[in-house]
Amino acid sequence: MTRNGLGAGYMMSGNLAGALLMLLGMAAFALNDTIGKWLVADYGVAQVILLRSVAACLLMAPFFLRGKGVVARVRSAPRPGLQALRAICATAEVFCFYLSVFYMPLVDVMAFWMAAPIYVVAVSPLLLGERVSAKTWTAVGLGFAGVLILLAPSLQVSGLGVLFALLGTAAFAAMVILGRSLRETPDRDLVLFQLAAALVAGLLLAPFDWQPVRSAGDLGLLFLLGLVATGAHMLVTRSLKLADASVVAPLQYSLLVWGALLGFVVFGDVPATGMIAGAALIVGSGLIVLRRTQREDEAARSKAPAPDLTPTQDTAA
Repeated sequence: MTRNGLGAGYMMSGNLAGALLMLLGMAAFALNDTIGKWLVADYGVAQVILLRSVAACLLMAPFFLRGKGVVARVRSAPRPGLQALRAICATAEVFCFYLSVFYMPLVDVMAFWMAAPIYVVAVSPLLLGERVSAKTWTAVGLGFAGVLILLAPSLQVSGLGVLFALLGTAAFAAMVILGRSLRETPDRDLVLFQLAAALVAGLLLAPFDWQPVRSAGDLGLLFLLGLVATGAHMLVTRSLKLADASVVAPLQYSLLVWGALLGFVVFGDVPATGMIAGAALIVGSGLIVLRRTQREDEAARSKAPAPDLTPTQDTAA
């Protein structure tokens, strides 16, 4: 099927389905973050992450058990050092996020996390050898300006919250960069290693700050946290497979809208003017970076030599 006629309709429906899944995924992430903020007010962060990881592992078990065993996948994973480092960064990112929302309003923390792709662009020339254009550097500068604007009111609310937010976004950016270096690893294995690291960290640290679960409702929320987070990841992954990244990636910023809404409804948080201004700069810079990346990819594809369609002796036969 070509891109003309029925093929074009198929591509449009794929983009529409992907966009809807991305919006649902962002709503699920916002719900996950809201539940997490609610729970860390009464339970230790490690305890929350432990039970969240147990629930996620139970949900993902059928996928992990397909094909070769878990141990075999761990042993055969390429570049085990980088795999372990990525899993550690992913675990540190989750811990820092929940520590941040303990001290700061939900939407403020989300705004900090929206700046992580800007960090990736900033360090990619050094760590990945990627070329960054002058216009993209300008967008990165705008993004960092947005982070600085966020810092001022956030520091007045909580210095510890800002510290954990900065550490968490750095860990998230490192996880993304390491993921680019591990493209040959199946997504399922990356998720497995990530969940395993969080589970081990929770097992090691939870006993030091374990709180008895107060009610069946709280226990349900602790397990729902893992189910919602896993569902959100699956929705976003499926979205990116169905639709063009240029269509669905900007929709990730809808997370801020959900964060502001849920933060107000559940916790009574009202976004400050500085937070709104900083978030606007971060979102704007992220969209510019996304657009520049898309144009550079299109230019690279247009310059690539056309494939040689001349039949060889074997194919002609």
